[in-house]
Order: sequence, then structure tokens, then C-alpha cells
Amino acid sequence: MTASAVPFHPQAEPSGLAILQPSGWRKPKGYANGVAGRGTVVMTGGLIGWSEDEVLAEGFVAQVEQTLRNVLAVVAEAGGGPEHVARLTWYVRSVATYRDSLAELGPVYRRVMGRHYPAMALVGVADLVEPGALVEIEATAIIPDAP
Repeated sequence: MTASAVPFHPQAEPSGLAILQPSGWRKPKGYANGVAGRGTVVMTGGLIGWSEDEVLAEGFVAQVEQTLRNVLAVVAEAGGGPEHVARLTWYVRSVATYRDSLAELGPVYRRVMGRHYPAMALVGVADLVEPGALVEIEATAIIPDAP
């Protein structure tokens, strides 16, 4: 049987997503190594921490919070919530600022996303298109088909 012919059976999770954790690997903290699911796939553009009026939040942590809220607003347009987010890719202007903000970011992340930790990547970049933006986040969500 080829890999593409293997039937997918997600773990019994309300979101319909299955966390992929290879046997013997230490469980990651704050993200998943992989996520699988079937349904409507939603891909956001690179979103930043500004309001619907395009006013940027002040500071890195505030921009992260608004950016995550913006991600969820787009996912909600397709009928999904934070539990359907399968992947987040963060682009930050300063990895050092990200690291220095971890103690503040945890509570902010949980306030917006709950205790749902999708597959994530963080990439340090030299600049972002929007002046003043400190973080940009892309998301992929999978909203399960109705039974």
C-alpha cells in the first residue's frame, strides 16, 4: 500500500484534527510537530497586528495578540475557530525580541487561541512590507466536513 493509499483516521478530537507525534519523540511545548485533518482547507495571507482600520498595535506582544485575532477572524469566515488551525508560520523582525517576550506571549497566546497548539514555525526576517509591523503570521486551518 502506498503512502497516499493509507486511510487517514484522526484521533478522537472535537476539532477533527489529529496531532502527529512520532513514537519516541519528546512532546514539544507550545506547538505540534505535525497536524493532519480532512475538510475545508483555509489559508490566510500574511496577517499583521493592525485593527480593521489599519492601525498597528503598539509593541511586539500587542501586535502578536492582534495578529492572532486577525487570523481567527479570517478562519471564522469559513466557519472555523482556533481549534481548526493546523499550522502557523510566524515571520518576526527580531528573533531576540520574540525570545525575550516568551513569558508575556504564553498568556496572550492562550487568551486568544486557548490551549490549542498547531504545527508552528518561526522565521526571522530582515523586514516586513508594512512599516512598523514587527510580526506577520500565516495560518492554515482545516475545518472538518459535516458528518
